[in-house]
Amino acid sequence: MESPATVPAVELRISISETEPLIWRQLVLPETATVSELHEAIQCAFGWKNSHLYAVAGHDSAGKKRIIMEVDDGDLPAGSEISAGVRLLELFDAQKPGESDLEYDYDFGDNWTHEIEVVGPGVLEGNAITCTGGAMRGPVEDSGGAHGYADMVAVVSNRKHPEHRETVEWLESVTQEHASKFDPTAFDLVATNEQLLSLAQRLWPGEVTAADHQAVLRPILWFLNEAQPDGLPLTSAGYLKPAFVKRAMTELGWDDEWISAGRVEVSTPPIRNLREHLQEWKLLRKLKDKLLLTPKGRKLAGNPAGLWDFLADQLANPGTDAEKIATPVLVHWELTGEEPPYQVRDQVLQSALHQAGLRTRAGNGEIPLSWATDLYYDISRRLHGQELWERPSWARYDETLSDAGIKFLLDVQSRWDGRSI
Repeated sequence: MESPATVPAVELRISISETEPLIWRQLVLPETATVSELHEAIQCAFGWKNSHLYAVAGHDSAGKKRIIMEVDDGDLPAGSEISAGVRLLELFDAQKPGESDLEYDYDFGDNWTHEIEVVGPGVLEGNAITCTGGAMRGPVEDSGGAHGYADMVAVVSNRKHPEHRETVEWLESVTQEHASKFDPTAFDLVATNEQLLSLAQRLWPGEVTAADHQAVLRPILWFLNEAQPDGLPLTSAGYLKPAFVKRAMTELGWDDEWISAGRVEVSTPPIRNLREHLQEWKLLRKLKDKLLLTPKGRKLAGNPAGLWDFLADQLANPGTDAEKIATPVLVHWELTGEEPPYQVRDQVLQSALHQAGLRTRAGNGEIPLSWATDLYYDISRRLHGQELWERPSWARYDETLSDAGIKFLLDVQSRWDGRSI
């Protein structure tokens, strides 16, 4: 977020009722944050998966009874308010520490009740969220509420328990982690604040600037400008010439991420993929022995804002039904850092395709897992055409999205007209 300004904030202690030892977090949020944004912060800080409904109930700082919630069908119960329309400054008086008459309930089946208490006023540099303290790992989703989770922890820690093996298998299937890594006492303040920083960047990304255009579009603008005015010469086989491929890898900062010499296009996927996508987007075209700008390419090469809009629209509206289903999923994973482990990632995509009604014409009609794998890599390669991460990166494994990259992917999301993942 650029040009941070100091904003008034409130510090809240949030504790999960009936947990022993107590599971809690202390968060500082802008007073102008909405209940919907508080919900996102609680989900992030406790490690919830945001897969259930929630509500905030109790009395605000003026003593008025409030019921604030989000429902999946948009039909609110009488007397309740929508969470995106209520701000924290309506509910909490930061000058009154110890005030606590509001509860956040998550998952009306397991009924996780979070007690919210005012610690005091705070100050933030820009619209940010920070965690100043906490204890214990967040509970495992769908573990049966506070008592069910406590029972699960006891069983997992007792190898002699008759239900140990079954419970461990369930835990590993839900968390996608080996049970040996499960530590109910673990709390990492640094990692929590990194996740909250990423969340704040998604919630309040700021205006898209000319610097954002240049940062995200750097590889594409470089390539289009190199093609001006007379095009890029090709080999007799129709590939970019080795000298150009080598220079492109060096000037785009991708040399260190590719083990080959990066001279022959056919064996240098970073350049080959970028060139193919520029042709797919009809910004470049082959003509005889050259790669030339199309009229659209010439127009957008000198218009970064227009190029940003064009590419965001291209990614938001891919050509096939399968891509239209999978692209929102991958963008969501990228923005939230919630991509499943590779062992199950493709199964999740396969399931999404099946749930959307897609089938093959042969056999039993089920989408092969290999198709989901190919789809994942095809969409990932499209994302690589933009520079979305904090350092020049083609591979971008375990890289962090830049502020500009977050803005671009949020722009892509905004073009889906309510299409859900």
